[in-house]
Amino acid sequence: MNHQKKFWDIRKNNSLTEKGFSYKKTVSFLSEKRTVRLPLKQIGISLAVSLVLFTFILGSAYAPINSGFLLAASNKEAERTELEAQLKELEEQIAEYESTVSQYQKQGKTLESEIKTLNAKIAKLNLQIKAINLNLDKLDNEIDSTKSKITQTEGEVNQNKKYLATILQNLYENEQISVIEMMMANPKLSDFFLDLNNLVAVQDNLRITLEKVIALKNELVDHKEALALEYDDVSQLKAYQESQRNSVKKVESDKKDLLQVTKGQESKYQELLTERKKTAAQIRSQIFELLGGGELSFGEAYKFAKAASDATGVRAALILAVLDRESALGRNVGQCKYNVNPYYPARASNPTTMHPTRDIPIFLEITKELGLNPDNMMVSCPIPSDGAYGGGMGPAQFIPSTWARYEDQIASLSGNNPPSPWNNLDAFVATALYLKNAGAGSGASLYEEKVAAARYYAGGRWQYYLSTYGERVVSRAKEFQDDIDVLVG
Repeated sequence: MNHQKKFWDIRKNNSLTEKGFSYKKTVSFLSEKRTVRLPLKQIGISLAVSLVLFTFILGSAYAPINSGFLLAASNKEAERTELEAQLKELEEQIAEYESTVSQYQKQGKTLESEIKTLNAKIAKLNLQIKAINLNLDKLDNEIDSTKSKITQTEGEVNQNKKYLATILQNLYENEQISVIEMMMANPKLSDFFLDLNNLVAVQDNLRITLEKVIALKNELVDHKEALALEYDDVSQLKAYQESQRNSVKKVESDKKDLLQVTKGQESKYQELLTERKKTAAQIRSQIFELLGGGELSFGEAYKFAKAASDATGVRAALILAVLDRESALGRNVGQCKYNVNPYYPARASNPTTMHPTRDIPIFLEITKELGLNPDNMMVSCPIPSDGAYGGGMGPAQFIPSTWARYEDQIASLSGNNPPSPWNNLDAFVATALYLKNAGAGSGASLYEEKVAAARYYAGGRWQYYLSTYGERVVSRAKEFQDDIDVLVG
């Protein structure tokens, strides 16, 4: 919903009706030079009542919340704090297992170290499933909190609308005499200016209240978008949870198969290892699928990742893992137009794929600079529920407002000015810059890389994806690093 295109129709009844109004026009209406008609006997009463009502309106928004609400909020906060403490403890245990796996892998490829590595992976996966359960509990807590905020904000909006309608109706009904007539009815010039100043004060308070209603409506949209994202987090975490359970079964199966094939003999394990080694030629010819669509050979993709790595200090393998379609699940990527929400358009509170004020103007500017038709450039789709926007562009999947923040840095490093979200080198550099700013620069630990990957995917909700998406990216980066070592070794 575009909150800059509404008006309040006050002439028919005492309620507010939204009908595609320009807010600036409202302010102009309140301040423009036009006839003001007020019965002389009612001037003082009308203005006094109006001012009292406005004082009540402005004060009501800051009225203290009832004690029951505060107690519930306090309990929720205590639950959230406890869950976060448990999550922190689990993450520390997971990090220990990651270190154990790394140590076994460094010991060399032996049957014993491989079995120990698999055991450590199983233990780590089970801990990650526990972490997902805690995150789901935490999300349930936050969903309840967001719903309460929505209810409270909706109440404030409705209350302010009613007061606003009453005052506007009162002003309209009392427009009965002109300013000239008002002047002539006041023998003293000071009395006339007093009445006129009071009227201006009422109009100014009216403007302030209108701004407050609009701000509350925007706040309501933000709350609903947050709620949609939280529901989406729950959906994805449950999917990840099932995936992790399957991963445990697979690792256990791999361990069983390995012992069965080698019959516990080191020599047979080494023979198996030799058979499974990939050659540099095989690696280069592998198809690398970009997150935002398109394909490259792995050799070509590595060149872009290496250039971005040299410029930022972020590991090439990590850049590849984030951009890889498999690690990012290829979800809602490049299938929607920027200005149409394809999901239930009649019911969606966000009729456009991109955020109308935050992203669409920037998107149009980006495509204009690049000489592209915005209608032909597909972007990531919104979440198919009310409130959450999409709009990720190209392989890096930056929304326009994020791309704008990095645009100058991307141009400086890639040499393309203006840079394009749909250019491979620019996209690789953009991904590397974001990961660097998220803490995955030169010398970063595996945990820091995991956090950076989770931030890349979920922004401020990164904690929910630390042991899921973050872990997947880091694991995928390990596979890529093995391939890179063969290529450069």
